[in-house]
Parts: sequence; structure tokens; C-alpha cells
Amino acid sequence: MELLSLTYLGNIQWYSKLCFEECLIDIHEHYVKQSYRTRCDILGANGPASLVVQTVKGSNFNKVTTKDTRIDYSKRWQHQHWVSLLSAYKNSPYFDHYESLFAPFYTKRYDFLLDYDLELTETVLRLLGSTATLRLTDRYIDPEEMDPTWHDWRNAMSPKPRLSRPDPAFVPEPYYQVFAEKMPFVPNLSIIDLLMCEGPEALTVIQHSHRP
Repeated sequence: MELLSLTYLGNIQWYSKLCFEECLIDIHEHYVKQSYRTRCDILGANGPASLVVQTVKGSNFNKVTTKDTRIDYSKRWQHQHWVSLLSAYKNSPYFDHYESLFAPFYTKRYDFLLDYDLELTETVLRLLGSTATLRLTDRYIDPEEMDPTWHDWRNAMSPKPRLSRPDPAFVPEPYYQVFAEKMPFVPNLSIIDLLMCEGPEALTVIQHSHRP
């Protein structure tokens, strides 16, 4: 069993687990700032760039579970994200095919991060043609009580290199990227980079990146 955290347009490593392993997504863990729960990395004309969903911060913010984390709309992050996605992928092979499916996520308001991330993930799985289902925990899974055969990736997939754990089961398969003529291949970006560039072949790229 692979234990995952919720992600915002998760990276290819995360989807390699979700699509080709038995997985649980822990929605009862404490929310972690500066993580892939609210962040994705795309590729723009100047290189990789991070998009971050703004969340509400309160007096007990550090004790809020992922499922109870609320989205903050006091800043125009939705508009900023969509402008960045347009800039990065409007000339990609599959942008015109998928634009109408992703655009609503940058105008519609969701109260909770859980609902936003899950609906985005379900959309991605449909576009990938994956039969994976989203299985959510009904409680927090304590690492000390975890079955020894499980693999805990909740904090091991991190944008912070010091926290990220090596994953021998993931070997990124190169694919065409929009700015290939300007820069070398950048591995393990958000799934949206792969979808916009490879379309229906995206799931095959993920499968080739997965080495069980």
C-alpha cells in the first residue's frame, strides 16, 4: 500500500503511484505548508515555476487537518495561475483539447482545499484514461502503527530537497516539452505539463516511468 497526501495537480511521481499501485490518500493528516498539497511546478519560457493555492490561516492553523483546510480568495491566485498556465501551454499540442476542462477550476470557488484538489484529480484521471480510484482514509494513519509493508509518501514527496526521499520505483521517462528548443528536459513536473504535451499518450509515459 502506498500512502499519499492530497496534491494540487500532482507531479508525475505521485501519479505513477496513484495509477499503478494500491494507494490511500490521507485527508486526516495535519496540513503542511509549502508542500505539494497546494503547490504544483510547471514549465514556462524562463524555466520551472511554482503555482501555489492560497489557504486560510487562523490561530490554530498548524493543527488543521487537510480535509478542513479552507481556500483563501483574498488574493487573485486563480487568475494568476490561469495566466501562468496560458503562458506556459497555449502553444502546446493539447491545450486546445483540454482548455475548457481546466478553465472552470480558475473561476469557480471551492470552500475547502480537499474538494478542489479531489475534483482536479478526478478530471486528470479521466483525461489520462486511468481506471484508478481515489481511496481516502477515514482517520489519520500514524507511522508508528502502520503496517510494515506500507510505504509512507505523505512527506517524502516534497518540493524541499532535504525532505524528499529517493524513489527507486520512479525513473522519469523523457517526453516532448513546449520549450524543448530552449532548455533541456525537466523531469517530474506537474501532471498538467505532461497532459498538455502528450495528451492521450500521457498515461503510457507515466507507466514507463514506474518501475515496481
